[in-house]
Amino acid sequence: MADPLNSQRHLFDLPDDVTYLNCAFFSPKPQPVREAGLRAVSDSAHPWNVGSADFFEPGEGLRASFASLIGGDADGVAFVPSVSYGSGIAAANADLGPGRTVVVVPEEFPSDVYPWRAAVAERGGSIVTTPPASAAGWTERVLDAIDDRTAVVAVPHCHWTDGSSFDLVAIGAAAREVGAALVVDASQSLGAVPFDIATIRPDFLVSVGYKWQMGPYSFSYLWAGDRYRDTGKPIEHTWPGRKGSEDFARLVDYTDEYRAGARRFDVGEFSNFTLMPMASAAIDLLNAWQPGRVEAALTPLTDLIEAGTRGLGLDPTPASRRFGHMIGVRFPDGLPDGLRERLAADGVHVSVRGSAVRVSPHLYNDESDVERLLAALSAVL
Repeated sequence: MADPLNSQRHLFDLPDDVTYLNCAFFSPKPQPVREAGLRAVSDSAHPWNVGSADFFEPGEGLRASFASLIGGDADGVAFVPSVSYGSGIAAANADLGPGRTVVVVPEEFPSDVYPWRAAVAERGGSIVTTPPASAAGWTERVLDAIDDRTAVVAVPHCHWTDGSSFDLVAIGAAAREVGAALVVDASQSLGAVPFDIATIRPDFLVSVGYKWQMGPYSFSYLWAGDRYRDTGKPIEHTWPGRKGSEDFARLVDYTDEYRAGARRFDVGEFSNFTLMPMASAAIDLLNAWQPGRVEAALTPLTDLIEAGTRGLGLDPTPASRRFGHMIGVRFPDGLPDGLRERLAADGVHVSVRGSAVRVSPHLYNDESDVERLLAALSAVL
C-alpha cells in the first residue's frame, strides 16, 4: 500500500466537538473547493467577461484531470448531473431484449436499479438480483449470476451500505467472456481507493462528485469505453455536444455530428460556471493526494473501528471483505431505535444504511474520533 498522507484537517471547517465519520454521505468541502465556489459566485456578477471559450475550455481541463484520477483518457469523460443520469446513458446503449438479463446485487443504491428496470420493461429482458454476499464476499455471487443470457453486469466498486468490496477485474473478465457490458458505480470509492480503467476495463463508469471526490452536489462523472464513443446514443440532445459548437456564430448551422469521444453524453449546461470550478479544485486536490495514499491513511482508522466494535460484541465488515476507507457495523439483535440520532446528540455523525451503521472517515479524522465513536456506541448497548 502507498505511503499514507498526514492529517488534512486544517483544510476543513470542522469544530473540535464534531466527530464527522460520514464522508460516504456528504464530504465537507475542503478549503480550495470552497474558495473556488466563492470566486465563481463573485464572478457571476460580471457576465460580460464570459466568452464562448469559457463554455468549453474549463471542461477540457477537468476531463484531463478526472482521466488522470482513474488512469483513463480525457476523450472518455463526460459530465452528468447524477448517477441515475449516467446509468440511464448506459441503459440506453445496452443490448437488451427478450431473454437478456441485467445482473445487479441486493440493496444496491436505487439510481443503479431504476434505469435498468425501466429499460427491460421497455425493451424486454429481466433483472437478475444475486443472493446476498457469502462469507467470502460479493464477487463469487456476481460471477455465479453471469451466464450466456447476461447483457449487462451493473455493480458498484464497493457496496454503499457497508463498504464491502467487489473484484471488478474478475467480474469484468467474466462479463466480457459472455459478451456482456460492465457498468460500474464508483460513487463510494473513487478518490479514496485506487481505480484503474486499464485493468478493470468497464464499458461505463459513473460516480457522483460530492462524496469521496469532495466536489459539489449535482456534478457527476461518466466514463465511456471506446465502443460507445462514436456511435453511442445520448439521452439528451444538447447543442454543446455537437461538432463545431464552440463557434457561437454558427450554431444555426445545425449538424447531426457530435463532438469527439464521450462528449456526446455531456448533460446540457455541463459548463456550470459555479459547480465546475469547485469540481476542478476537488479533482486537482485528489490527484495531489493520490487515492492510494488516501486509503493508506484511512485503513488504520477502519481497522481500529473493526477491532473496537467487535470488542463490543458487534459485527463489523472484516478487512478481508472491504476497502480501507469505509466500514459497516451491524448489531446482532438489529439496530437500536434512533441510533443515528442518539450518536449525533453525542457529536458523532455516521449513517444508517440497510442493516448497517456505515462509518466513513476521511483525512480530517484521527484515533480520537474512533475512540469517541466507540464510546458513543458502547453507551447505546
